[in-house]
Amino acid sequence: MTHSFTSPNAIRTRFSEAMSAMYRAEVPLYGDLLSIVSDVNAQILAEQPALAAEMASADELDRLDVERHGAIRLGTAAELSMMRRAFAVMGMYPVGYYDLSVAGVPVHSTAFRPVEDAALAANPFRVFTSLLRLELIEDTGLRAEAEAILSTRQIFTDEAVRLIEANEAQGGLDDADAERFVLALLDTFRWHGDARVDATTYDRLHGAHRLIADVVSFRGPHINHLTPRTLDIDAAQAAMQARGIDAKAVIEGPPPRAVPILLRQTSFKAIEEDVTFPGGQPGQHTARFGEIEQRGAALTPKGRALYDQLLATARGEAGSQGASYADRLATTFAAFPDTVEALRDEGLAWFRYDVTDAGQRLIATGVRPAGDIDAWLAAGYVRALPIVYEDFLPVSAAGIFQSNLGGAEQRHYAASAARAAFEAAMGGAVQDELTLYAAAEARSMMEVRKALRGVETA
Repeated sequence: MTHSFTSPNAIRTRFSEAMSAMYRAEVPLYGDLLSIVSDVNAQILAEQPALAAEMASADELDRLDVERHGAIRLGTAAELSMMRRAFAVMGMYPVGYYDLSVAGVPVHSTAFRPVEDAALAANPFRVFTSLLRLELIEDTGLRAEAEAILSTRQIFTDEAVRLIEANEAQGGLDDADAERFVLALLDTFRWHGDARVDATTYDRLHGAHRLIADVVSFRGPHINHLTPRTLDIDAAQAAMQARGIDAKAVIEGPPPRAVPILLRQTSFKAIEEDVTFPGGQPGQHTARFGEIEQRGAALTPKGRALYDQLLATARGEAGSQGASYADRLATTFAAFPDTVEALRDEGLAWFRYDVTDAGQRLIATGVRPAGDIDAWLAAGYVRALPIVYEDFLPVSAAGIFQSNLGGAEQRHYAASAARAAFEAAMGGAVQDELTLYAAAEARSMMEVRKALRGVETA
């Protein structure tokens, strides 16, 4: 018997669209962010037709409007393991390990996302997924209590688990089951304002860390933000402030550049939401916020080392001559090359290569050009476009988390990365993002050589 399965890309798109609609209904300010991003992107593309053409040819334009990343926080190894299996239905796999404990946030994380070029072009939906570090709760009694509370909850519906298992057994889901899966899994990410703990326990958890209260106190890992991608985050930030939205004062990540790199993020402050404790006692909880991001070029190990060095310098110069952090950042990052040519020549960023119209015309004549990639670039037969950074920055993620936990909310944990423990909890290894970018660049170079030389490899 043959099966007609719905592609993981299609299921992922359905789920991300359903998630966006749900979050917009739950947090109306998210709708304002979508409006701002849409206006800013339309203006940038109209003002920069070359950018629009470049994005279209790189399969980035079509994905721009649907692009989102979300974030959830899980409490147990069992939750993380089942979440890994759920995301696999949608062609999303764990990439990167992020230890946020060094910035005072008691979690470690990965990003579930597509990894193949075609899947990323179809819909690069990502979910930054964090696991609570119970061992970092200093109060042993509270730690045991939190563990006991989490052990009694089930964040997945029976229908979601059944369909995850069916996908694994069959190798896919048909269209009807795919639709059922999207609806069933959506319930895991839905906001439930009825707390599972009493007000006194909530206050104790909150006193240990607001994020601990957020993870432990509720029925599930409600999506705490959903992030659209803008082409100009400074314009989006200004538009947020013009609308009276309580935006972060500082944009996380690198400073504005001619050639964007890595990831820049901003957000509006977390909203206060009404909750109900057992017995009908009313209360309030703060966790969910709105975020906007701008993505730039993925950096090579050399480029990332330079970025980390410059960021550490800027962050370490607090109070230097009265300069603001933004000014210190801009001054420090003047040392980071800011042209496509320099980024490539100095090996600082990953690139995707393809054959230009001139190259295609040459191929049509049957002529095979001499030389290799560099010569073909110089002759105009090939072009190099920076590969988009699909991942996250731990310092920026921690900055977003902390800004939405309140200005006085600061905790300090000893550096305690625990990747092996995280992977054991998840039931699988995280992929290395640098390896993925290197492979994408290598594939594009091989395809270019094949097209221009008529052979499979160099």
